[in-house]
Amino acid sequence: MAKPQIFSPREMIEKLISFDTTSHLSNLELIEFVETYLASHGVSSRRVMNEEGTKANLFATLGDDTQAGGIVLSGHTDVVPVEGQDWSSDPFGVVERDGKLFGRGTSDMKSFIALALAYVPEFLKDGPKVPVHLALSYDEEVGCLGVRPMIESIVRSLPRPQVVIVGEPSSMKVVNAHKGIQSYSTTVTGLEFHSSQTHLGVSAIQYAVELISFLMRLAEEMRENGDPSSRFSPPYTTINIGTIKGGTALNIIPKSCSFVWEYRPLPDASPSEIIDRFNAFAEEDVLPRMRKVFAGAKIETITRAQSPGLAALDGDPGETLVMKLAQCNSAEAVSYNTEAGLFQLADIPTVICGPGDIAQAHKPDEFVELSQLAECEKFMKRLVDHVSGRSI
Repeated sequence: MAKPQIFSPREMIEKLISFDTTSHLSNLELIEFVETYLASHGVSSRRVMNEEGTKANLFATLGDDTQAGGIVLSGHTDVVPVEGQDWSSDPFGVVERDGKLFGRGTSDMKSFIALALAYVPEFLKDGPKVPVHLALSYDEEVGCLGVRPMIESIVRSLPRPQVVIVGEPSSMKVVNAHKGIQSYSTTVTGLEFHSSQTHLGVSAIQYAVELISFLMRLAEEMRENGDPSSRFSPPYTTINIGTIKGGTALNIIPKSCSFVWEYRPLPDASPSEIIDRFNAFAEEDVLPRMRKVFAGAKIETITRAQSPGLAALDGDPGETLVMKLAQCNSAEAVSYNTEAGLFQLADIPTVICGPGDIAQAHKPDEFVELSQLAECEKFMKRLVDHVSGRSI
């Protein structure tokens, strides 16, 4: 066996940040590095590939993988693009300034992965009495797509873990609930005509505006029916129109208009209510009026991403353990979406706890505070004690 590779947490962060794993690129170079690193410590790992063979999840177990009640440390390896952003330093090189480490993924969420990997020798040192599973995914940033086959593999091949800790940036607070996300692309197809003959053409923009107005009425309904005492901010299901484009020129009735939109339902809300009502309005109200003028008019909506919310499991032993590791007395709820809901959907208790602030995610000059990394190190040390059978 090769000599064990040793990285400090800072060195491991720098190494992971150096891989450009923007979602439209491959993550295999990073995965190969992690495989080699784990193998140097005698830890085998397995890939769960995408269909094209260009990206991979990686799963590994420190300890006995036949033992139930393990702890999963989970994180996504992909990051959002840096194109068009004004960075003051190389996004894929770590720079320290004012007590912060700057670089793409420092907050979201390679620092958590890096610390988990840097502590592998400590987890293995006394032979863990509780297995620690490492679960690294791809394509989280484009709809939590990559982790799904890995979760299926975990459910098929492993005894049920006690808890999954998704290390998204939560300022090292424990999060046990978040909203879901449903995103769609809608394209309206009408009939081009000279703008002076509006009665003969079908304006795709006009009818797209009707559809968007309907979504805004639904958004207002969701707001009015929200629960002000809810833990979420805002305390209701939200709807957002992200982009819209259409038309050719001022004097042409537009043939096509498309818009991208999403909604983020509360964990206990029906995930399909809004899309079902939207489709019914489009098919039963808008489309018949379009087709009175042009039989070939169309309204087509395709799903971009769907990811469930995370519901609180009050009193769950796994959650209680993570709160002890993080030294938190209560758990929080957030409005962003993560892979945690998918693990919970597979009947695995899951919480979020990781270094960094979600407010820094996706921004130019993304950073994580050194104080947050210090807190995460303390968390990992307590986890080492726990899996080694020592009190925490």
